[in-house]
Amino acid sequence: MSPRRQRERCGRRSARSLPQGWLLLLLLLLRGCPADRCSWKGSGLSWELHSRAVEQVHLRCTEGSLEWMYPARALRVILEPNLSSARHTAVCIKPSSTFRGADIYVEQDKELHLLVSESEAPRLHQVSCFSTHTPQRVALFLQASPQRDLSRRTAHFQYELLSNQSTTGFQKMALVEAKCRPCDHLELLMAVCSSDFVVRGSIQNVSHDLENHMSQVEVAALQVYRQKTQIFQDDKSTGEWRGPIKTLLQCKVKKGAGDFLFTGKEHFGEAWLGCAPRFKEFRAVYQIASKKGANPCEFQLD
Repeated sequence: MSPRRQRERCGRRSARSLPQGWLLLLLLLLRGCPADRCSWKGSGLSWELHSRAVEQVHLRCTEGSLEWMYPARALRVILEPNLSSARHTAVCIKPSSTFRGADIYVEQDKELHLLVSESEAPRLHQVSCFSTHTPQRVALFLQASPQRDLSRRTAHFQYELLSNQSTTGFQKMALVEAKCRPCDHLELLMAVCSSDFVVRGSIQNVSHDLENHMSQVEVAALQVYRQKTQIFQDDKSTGEWRGPIKTLLQCKVKKGAGDFLFTGKEHFGEAWLGCAPRFKEFRAVYQIASKKGANPCEFQLD
């Protein structure tokens, strides 16, 4: 059975519509069914040998991943998240460090534009982004590279749909919500409510990546109020929580003494710096807003 027919079969059947004795058979069939609509994993080896059909994959989330093993012929990936608004204006793709076997194109205005080339393998850690006028439906096209042998190759990447990104055309860019200026009072208050991570701590070290125009801030955390994933982890040797935060090189972050409140967003498993006031400054702003009843959310200072 072809992957397409198998997925159609999976979509038509459910456990509720089958007799109880067929449940085991259903579970066996579901091994090949795409249970996660955010991500997809498949192999070109399972396709019919002489078929020229382009396999289609539908992903319905604002972030996820695709892993195409032994790429063969072509794969069309439709990103169609269930969005309540059109605020997502950019799509970003981050290939894995071992990305091999295909080129990635984006379909726009009935044309294919090269987004990621396999020949750029040594630099595939960079993120490629493009703007879109139809965020509810974006089509990517993966063209398999010619292969003379059956060596293991995998075209693996992560994707995210982002909002308020100033992308024009197709770019290699840093995913950053950073502000190279102090946040105003309202921005500070909103940051602790809406950020993916909120951490109180100090800067232990800052390293700079001149080639990619980024800096990485090593933070020793006194308190982790919130984090989306486990970026800040307990260092057993010191008993401190530590984690890296990325920002733009142009922000000129330097190592220095002080107690800060670090906030920001997470993209592709990395923390990106947003507002980062000194903690005493944030405390004063929060306390004044509390007296006025102007806080957008409650925040535990101590």
